[in-house]
Amino acid sequence: MQHLKILALGAVLGLGAGLPAEASSSDWYNSEGGKVRLVTSGKPDDAGKIHGVLDIALKPGWKTYWRDPGDAGVPPQLDISGSTNIADARLSFPAPQRHDDGYGKWAGYDRPVSLPVTFTLATPSQPATIDANIFLGICETICIPVQTRLSVNPASDPDNATDAALVKTALATLPSPATADFGIRVLPGDHETLVVEAHSPGNPESVDFFVAGEHDYMFGAPVRSEKDGKLVFSVPILDRPSAAPTDGGLYYTLTSAEGAVDGLLPFP
Repeated sequence: MQHLKILALGAVLGLGAGLPAEASSSDWYNSEGGKVRLVTSGKPDDAGKIHGVLDIALKPGWKTYWRDPGDAGVPPQLDISGSTNIADARLSFPAPQRHDDGYGKWAGYDRPVSLPVTFTLATPSQPATIDANIFLGICETICIPVQTRLSVNPASDPDNATDAALVKTALATLPSPATADFGIRVLPGDHETLVVEAHSPGNPESVDFFVAGEHDYMFGAPVRSEKDGKLVFSVPILDRPSAAPTDGGLYYTLTSAEGAVDGLLPFP
């Protein structure tokens, strides 16, 4: 998306200094294309995790990105290193949509979206405060990086039913785990192409495949084809690490009119 010019950071970053952590959810931070806040369900669960969402309210005509934006853009990022008793924070992503604006193809959302966040306590029996630096792209015809600091004290309002309902609803929007009937199978490819066979219920025309270019991988837009009556996606590998990682895999999401699933696929 060549027209989505990333403006000079010094001119456009919303360096919002967060207020002291006094609520289980933060105030909204306003930017040109929308607003963003952190919402938590307050109490940690039995595993010492606090569930929340990065709530992104986009204005009409604006968009933001999935974990891999595609040709250009800024994926959402969250840094909790300034927090107290928070060991880790992981963003999860609802199924994205594929968009082609004439300049490039990208994966993301063109309407308000809540990204679930799981905060893991370092010591579950101790209180925690969340001091999160947020960085994401909110874009119209240009892409404006938004950076702000959002502070939350989850224990200050642990029984807020409205916040808990928002978190529960956001978690319900996440893709289900892939299965043999709704998922992908990796086919033989080459050094420059990832090839997968997609299985899903419903109309094959509605199916799309998204793979996240993480761990120094970079992928082009998938190309659909049919092989022996099966739906196949061939994904150009534009860049790769010098050696394939040995742990984990690459996140993928498979969408159809019947819903969405996700999983990990082996490093190509």
